[in-house]
Amino acid sequence: MEDKNFGLNTICTHVGEIPDEQFKGAVSPIYLSSSYEYMDVDVKRYPRYFNTPNQEYLCKKIAALEHAEAAMIFGSGMAAISTTLLAFLKTGDHVVVQNDIYGGTRNLIEEHFKNYQIEYSFTEGLEVSEFEKEVQPNTKMIYIETPSNPLLKLVDMEAVAHLAKSKGILSAIDNTFASPVIQNPIDFGIDIVIHSATKYFGGHSDICAGAVAASQEHIDIIWNIAKNLGGSLSDFTVWMLERSMKTLGIRVKAQQRNARKLAKYLDAHEAVNHVYYPGLKHHPSHEIAKKQMKGYGAMISFELHENIDTQDFLKALQLIKPSMSLASIESTMLQPSETSHVLLSQEDRIAQGISDSLIRFSVGIENKKDLIRDINQAITKTLKKELAVH
Repeated sequence: MEDKNFGLNTICTHVGEIPDEQFKGAVSPIYLSSSYEYMDVDVKRYPRYFNTPNQEYLCKKIAALEHAEAAMIFGSGMAAISTTLLAFLKTGDHVVVQNDIYGGTRNLIEEHFKNYQIEYSFTEGLEVSEFEKEVQPNTKMIYIETPSNPLLKLVDMEAVAHLAKSKGILSAIDNTFASPVIQNPIDFGIDIVIHSATKYFGGHSDICAGAVAASQEHIDIIWNIAKNLGGSLSDFTVWMLERSMKTLGIRVKAQQRNARKLAKYLDAHEAVNHVYYPGLKHHPSHEIAKKQMKGYGAMISFELHENIDTQDFLKALQLIKPSMSLASIESTMLQPSETSHVLLSQEDRIAQGISDSLIRFSVGIENKKDLIRDINQAITKTLKKELAVH
């Protein structure tokens, strides 16, 4: 039976398993060897070539989940992003980049592309016309991130993919915030899909990894530079990632159910000034979310009332962890201005709408009533003066 006929949870559980032919174990064996025989073999395996048994089989699962022909895994999300960009961009080339992207990606582009004499333009808005306006004769790629980190802004993937194809250029997306459970960009015509696999793929705050899914032709091009840049992943981490991805579907759906309820709760709270979540009807891209997402994801951002100090609020939390990263089974919050987007100048953060009071909320699988109780007690504890709250 072909992978494409399997349901989501079946793909998560079974595709990419390595059969234990010797002992018939229920889980994939782990191959820790960094040296393999090279004579009279079909594949010359080497960890830096991204083709050890555990690496090879995990990529089958990722490709199946993203409806792609092939995939690769890397030592981090930034390794996946940087390798992909450098695989398709060379001196004299130009890339159109969505203005609202992960701070590390923006820092890579602004700080290092000049060393390679790669040109770039950030869009002023999210409409496809804003991307088309930036396309130049030497443009080779359009790079987007939807939903974006941290304000959950959305881009119409189908419209961007159509634009890219009409111009004969590549389209690439950072799909980390959604995960393949929530959206599959390749189905909308996007060429290359990138993930920080540290996040929803890993889901337990215990690994660091990245992934890319695309056609075999594009993966071959990425591999050709990846083997020299050396951003491969240890096989123990690969094995842990494959294990974690078995529950990807049920984890993300549980997180998303919580997030929809928490977003409505925060939106109605008088101590909250603004909530950013595509599932809310007042979100400017709500209709786009309905078209291209299977649900609205498990990430929320919000700004508290000015009578509440943001850092005091985060410190007052007892259940929700003020912690780096996102997408794990436990709920976490952070200030993007102090973490994910700290490498950007304050001017750039303000231009993107990232205030110092903004909080990014990665919703976990805990009982929603416990999460609401924790937020309420932290608000009550940190109010500077009387404020009516629910």
